[in-house]
Amino acid sequence: MNIMDFNVKKLAADAGTFLSRAVQFTEEKLGQAEKTELDAHLENLLSKAECTKLWTEKIMKQTEVLLQPNPNARIEEFVYEKLDRKAPSRMNNPELLGQYMIDAGNEFGPGTAYGNALIKCGETQKRIGTADRELIQTSAINFLTPLRNFIEGDYKTITKERKLLQNKRLDLDAAKTRLKKAKVAEARAAIWAEEVTKSEQEVRITQSEFDRQAEITRLLLEGISSTHAHHLRCLNDFVEAQMTYYAQCYQYMLDLQKQLGSFPSTFLSNNNQSSSAPVQSVPTPSVLASASAPLPSVSNSIVTSGISELKSSSGSRKARVLYDYDAANSSELSLLADEVITVYSIPGMDSDWLMGERGNQKGKVPITYLELLN
Repeated sequence: MNIMDFNVKKLAADAGTFLSRAVQFTEEKLGQAEKTELDAHLENLLSKAECTKLWTEKIMKQTEVLLQPNPNARIEEFVYEKLDRKAPSRMNNPELLGQYMIDAGNEFGPGTAYGNALIKCGETQKRIGTADRELIQTSAINFLTPLRNFIEGDYKTITKERKLLQNKRLDLDAAKTRLKKAKVAEARAAIWAEEVTKSEQEVRITQSEFDRQAEITRLLLEGISSTHAHHLRCLNDFVEAQMTYYAQCYQYMLDLQKQLGSFPSTFLSNNNQSSSAPVQSVPTPSVLASASAPLPSVSNSIVTSGISELKSSSGSRKARVLYDYDAANSSELSLLADEVITVYSIPGMDSDWLMGERGNQKGKVPITYLELLN
């Protein structure tokens, strides 16, 4: 029975405190009550904490998108994490592409040029997929987890203590309001002096509790600077993980390029026929080349005596097209790899171009896409 009475009294006291805070908060919003302002240093700390929380959430979410672009996969990982279970292992995109390439290469025949190249590309893609997994795992441990711990741990504690500080401030201001009213009533001889003394004591108690809570909140907020320092170390770890990942990918692709051949340093046709001499210093042709942009200069090793003779004469020669070329405008002629066209020079033409003819079609063609035939 005594316990029940105690609980009833406690509930009544809590309800009274809540009502007092609600009245004080409402009167402050209506401009009918004074409000104790926090000191400027504490306000700055609160602002810094809110800013840190906001940007940490944004950086964390966007990093998750970067590491796992598939939203369904992110949701699945989140559910399994909440269930404290390991998500089923699945191939990532590079690994899946690599497997398709390997299967296709085996289907076409590992002994064929295309099949062999597909298998080599597939193996490289699978290595990239493995490096991608390592990047995700390392970034999750060294970068995402510390950011998430701050949001779900430190900042929740700060929010809790900040809410307590708000309540203590409301209690203090409500006590100040009651004291002010008591003094007015005392001046009118409406209450006894004991009521004023009681209100003054209540103000002292609430002021002490408010000051103590403000100090607790301030100490927690000052830890934000340490949080920034910790997140800086985590950021360095993330950058290092990315650097390792991109370096691995670059090395894998460099090795693959060497295995496939130094295209276009040596001109290889689709029939695996190569020119008699390696070609150097020629950039990769682009189908987006514009007539307004000059083509790369052609070195002496490419401008053969045959081309020189052709340009200095009024005759024509047959030439094999090395690469596909899309005409940039009506004055140019589109080309298909391995087709044979007739080429000749006309006075005043740019040194990097020849006139090409295919049936009744003709137009300018770039020299770097041609191989003159005997």
